[in-house]
Amino acid sequence: MLGRISKACIAIALLSQAPLATAGLEEGIDALNAGRFEEALQEFNYLAEMNYAPGIYQLGAMYEGGYGVVKNPRKAAELYQQAVKLGEADAMFALAVMYDEGRGVKKDRSKYVELMTRAANKNMPAAQFNVALMYANGDGVPQSYRHALNWYEKAAANNYTLAMFNLALMYFQGLGVEKNIERSYVWNTLAEFNGYAEATKSRVLDEKQLSPSQIEQAKALANSIYERIQAGKYVAETRTK
Repeated sequence: MLGRISKACIAIALLSQAPLATAGLEEGIDALNAGRFEEALQEFNYLAEMNYAPGIYQLGAMYEGGYGVVKNPRKAAELYQQAVKLGEADAMFALAVMYDEGRGVKKDRSKYVELMTRAANKNMPAAQFNVALMYANGDGVPQSYRHALNWYEKAAANNYTLAMFNLALMYFQGLGVEKNIERSYVWNTLAEFNGYAEATKSRVLDEKQLSPSQIEQAKALANSIYERIQAGKYVAETRTK
């Protein structure tokens, strides 16, 4: 019975720490954004001592950028590694970039691929876009337009503008998918909704190859997808062939 009570007490203690950690993280980020680096550093150090992954990541970012501390890439990488072990996607992304550039760690492209893919699998749109680029270019992975297309789809579903634009290009050129100018129009329109000027130029090129009825259908589909993306309800297509 005593053992059960002790475990319950530990569980309650851990649950009570979670809101405090979240509040502390928000306070630390607010202080960092306001340039109150000493205050931010104090918050993130406290969270790191609690083994709170987002706090460890933020502390690493301060050492990487030299905010309120002497810039120390090696220390940043060590903190990112701690946060990665706790499953922090932002740390996976940041550490991947450090391995790619050889800052704070020995340059290692395979580590970049591994960590960026892990971050992508945690639904981080910037990482999903980078993994798509890797597959599109055969950079560190076997070249596969199909895999690239799937990752662009996932990033686009998370409202990542460049993924929308690249997805349109793949439909326009028929890379990894059957050529489809209407779909190219749709994704260029979505990127345009997000303010990407290059997408406007591409959409105009699409328009020249479509009939008025096709354009109306594409506009309707773009509006429908946009509404679902904004509501977090759009499900990315996944192609197996």
